Amino acid sequence: MQADHVVVWLDHNAAHIIAFSRDTAEAPVIVHSPQHNVHQHQRSDRNAPTSAVAHPEYYESIIARIRKVPEWLIVGPANAKLNFSKHLNKRHADLVDHVIGMETVDHPSDGQLLGYARKYFASSGRTAGVAAAS
Repeated sequence: MQADHVVVWLDHNAAHIIAFSRDTAEAPVIVHSPQHNVHQHQRSDRNAPTSAVAHPEYYESIIARIRKVPEWLIVGPANAKLNFSKHLNKRHADLVDHVIGMETVDHPSDGQLLGYARKYFASSGRTAGVAAAS
């Protein structure tokens, strides 16, 4: 990816990755988790996990696609983004500084996701490669 920024929306099933710069955005890339077709049954046991188990190879696939982009915004619902962050800290400490922010975002369309990311980077003062969304 030849971009200044990337936004990654992820849950435990899939990640939507959009790399972008001031005037361009690449087509969204979707990375599926190995469990994305597995139906999860909610158990009544209080000790049962409330979300799917994270797969390191899923996170590695995401990292492989974004590692050369200087600034990352990681977004998504619930714990998936936090599990990704833990994986990043544990296995790729050299890339942690690429993460500019982590935000809770439900399920936007890819267009809404790109608009959100452009506004986020512009409002955080990281406007060198970002044009404000119209």
